Amino acid sequence: MAEKKFRVVHYLNQFFAQIGGEEKANIPPESRAEVVGPGLGLKAALGQEAEIVGTVICGDSYFGENMEAASAEVLNLIKEFEPDLVIAGPAFNAGRYGAACGAVCAAVQRELNLPAVTAMYPENPGTDIYKKEVYILPTGGSAASMRKVLPKLAAFALKLARGEAIGDPAEEGYIARGIRKNIMTHKPGAERAMEMLLAKIKGQPFTTELPMPAFDRVAPNPPVKDMAQATIALVTSGGIVAKGNPDHIEASSASKFGKYSLAGLDNMTSETHETAHGGYDPTYANDDPDRVVPLDVMRDLEREGKIGKVFEYFYATVGNGTSVANAAKFGAEIAKELKEGGVTAVILTST
Repeated sequence: MAEKKFRVVHYLNQFFAQIGGEEKANIPPESRAEVVGPGLGLKAALGQEAEIVGTVICGDSYFGENMEAASAEVLNLIKEFEPDLVIAGPAFNAGRYGAACGAVCAAVQRELNLPAVTAMYPENPGTDIYKKEVYILPTGGSAASMRKVLPKLAAFALKLARGEAIGDPAEEGYIARGIRKNIMTHKPGAERAMEMLLAKIKGQPFTTELPMPAFDRVAPNPPVKDMAQATIALVTSGGIVAKGNPDHIEASSASKFGKYSLAGLDNMTSETHETAHGGYDPTYANDDPDRVVPLDVMRDLEREGKIGKVFEYFYATVGNGTSVANAAKFGAEIAKELKEGGVTAVILTST
């Protein structure tokens, strides 16, 4: 009699399910009793020990804008396949996809009591949000690393399905979860600490037992010498956009920013602007967008001669879940345009 295979459900977004790109990002959850897209490579990597019995698909925007409802819908579709294991992604550096993969895996573990695993780029916002509760394997920034990732993802998933003990991140290859465990060792802590200190002094390699977070440091610019002659620009991560969101900036994990004219405007109103941000209650921002981008106050200062002028455009994106890589890219592109436009200083607002 043939040995029973583990039943696997694979979660994908609309792009990797080969339905479409951003124009299909609002599709609701659906399921297929077949292997789809990167599932073919995953199927080969799983070998004879497991089979993909179904694929569950959801658009990135739909999931991000309806997270609670979408999670429940996806979970119900997964349950119908009666799986032993769920694999999501890989999501690489796609922020909304990464957040969805993490949310799906967390829900599967919590609600179905089943093992789940995903893979994504370490700087994907989904990594920071879910790494403490979900095993996440690291990937490259793009799907170019797919062939390298799938065998590792399959091997780790099978280990979870078998119920085997999972070792530390360095041993198993998953992203560190920030979980500390007491273990027995043949050397006391004081001796280990001295060995690390001596290695550091000698310039020798060592591995710390308590890695500290690394933070970027930005040196402040000198103060503006003459505000009465300064050109001040307005930039926001609070999602204020022209009415109707013509650039289709995502409510979460933004992949773009918008540039909007301020010509002839003394203030922003609910008729001219709105927020695209999905991370806070939009009621007050939509009622008066000046609460996020203070154009009205800046025009007052301009008329009073306290500043030279307000720059002719403002720039906006959504900071909610946006990856560090995308945020850095937006900042560099916006800064370049502002410098070329002769801007003296920037007022950067968030939520």
